Amino acid sequence: MAGLVLKLNPHERVLVNGAVIENGDRRSRLSILTPSANILRLRDAIRPDEVNTPVRRVCYIAQLVLSGDAVEDEAQRQLLRGIEQLAQVLVDADSRMHLEAARDAVAQGDFYRSLKCLRVLLPREEALMAAGGAS
Repeated sequence: MAGLVLKLNPHERVLVNGAVIENGDRRSRLSILTPSANILRLRDAIRPDEVNTPVRRVCYIAQLVLSGDAVEDEAQRQLLRGIEQLAQVLVDADSRMHLEAARDAVAQGDFYRSLKCLRVLLPREEALMAAGGAS
């Protein structure tokens, strides 16, 4: 994650290696230089009561690693299993590309990048579920 730049709005919160940091009164920009830092924007965080779909479940596992609430080895196994299950349902080329990128990131221990790749799939999952409920 070397070179990650976070642009924070006033009073926005971010979790860095388990510590909640709140920005001040002005927009700011932080450069994260430590490659192994675990970063999570709290505005993007999925709350436990929101883990109600397959993609959200897999995203939540990655999020737990970033927050320090999951053991990396076990989470890595769960993520790879979850990504494989999602690949059986999300078969379009673009979804496959994001799933493959997420799988590669997990394999490299880059849980931030895996979460970023997986979050792209949330609107697609929502559309699929809405279409399935409409029939």
